[in-house]
Amino acid sequence: VQLEESGGGLVQPGGSLTLSCVASGGTFSNDAMGWFRQALGKEREFVAGISWNGGTTYYGDSMKGRFTISRDNAKNTVYLQMNALNPDDTAVYYCAADPQHYRPLVVANGYQYWGQGTQVTVSS
Repeated sequence: VQLEESGGGLVQPGGSLTLSCVASGGTFSNDAMGWFRQALGKEREFVAGISWNGGTTYYGDSMKGRFTISRDNAKNTVYLQMNALNPDDTAVYYCAADPQHYRPLVVANGYQYWGQGTQVTVSS
């Protein structure tokens, strides 16, 4: 399974970004998917997860109400809509796939496949 993220960049505080992750080489429609992030000098942090059919979503505490995860199985793509961004959201954002579960896990070691990451920088 290959995962490729896109959509990162520089955004001002209060702004929005949408990240995309395209999967190939696996059975995307059966996989739980997740987004994680890692800021410089910090541990990888759970951002959001979505079940195979989009019916179940989970969010990290600081993301609730600001971020929305979604997926389009016809396009093998999972999205992360991020609103009201602040400098604490600055990190490399990673997409991850878990073919072993239908519902998303909130721990990084539950995911078997990872993308290379996309940088999100929130700064004025």
